Formats: sequence, C-alpha cells, structure tokens
Amino acid sequence: MNQITPKELAALGENVHLIDVREADEHAEFRVPYAKNIPLSEFAERVDEVPDGAYIMCLAGGRSAKACEFLDRLGRQATNVTGGITAWEDEGGALVYGSVAHASEGEIS
Repeated sequence: MNQITPKELAALGENVHLIDVREADEHAEFRVPYAKNIPLSEFAERVDEVPDGAYIMCLAGGRSAKACEFLDRLGRQATNVTGGITAWEDEGGALVYGSVAHASEGEIS
C-alpha cells in the first residue's frame, strides 16, 4: 500500500484529490479544508467518485488503510495518509471546524 505523511501531503498543495472516509458527522465536526467526504460505510457504493491516484484519510489511518486495500483489490491506485487527521493537526495542518477555518499552530504550511 502506498503511504504518505501529512507533511508530504501538505507539500503537494491543495490540488490533489483528498478523500476523507470518516462518517459524515465526523467530517462536519472538523476536516481538512479541501477534503471530499466519502464515508467508509458508503465507500463501495460510491467508489466511482474516487479518482485514481487519490489520497485517502481518516482520523488515525485505520479506516483509510481499509479503503486503500479495497481500491487496490479493484486495481486502482490510492495512497493512505499515515496518522490521518490526528497527525495532520499535530503537524500544524489547517482544519475547518464546522464552517470556520482554523490554522493549527505547527509546521505544515
């Protein structure tokens, strides 16, 4: 399985396909600003919405790893974001809480 750290992902910029596989209520609470939500519980039915080469994220990396494994079985390329949103925030990545953007204090820019 391909993997990337949050810091490496941030260095790619916002023009990547980032999929957040947390449930809709989790995504609504806080999220990476440019992440599209496709909950793992709906992932198989909505797999056509996932572009080849997408980056997959969840809270800590477990659900996103499952989504990447599923895509791999379909012959699709995807990359798991190690540590998920928890690591993203720990490294200073910006998050949106509810409908308000919040820049975490840290190193990702």
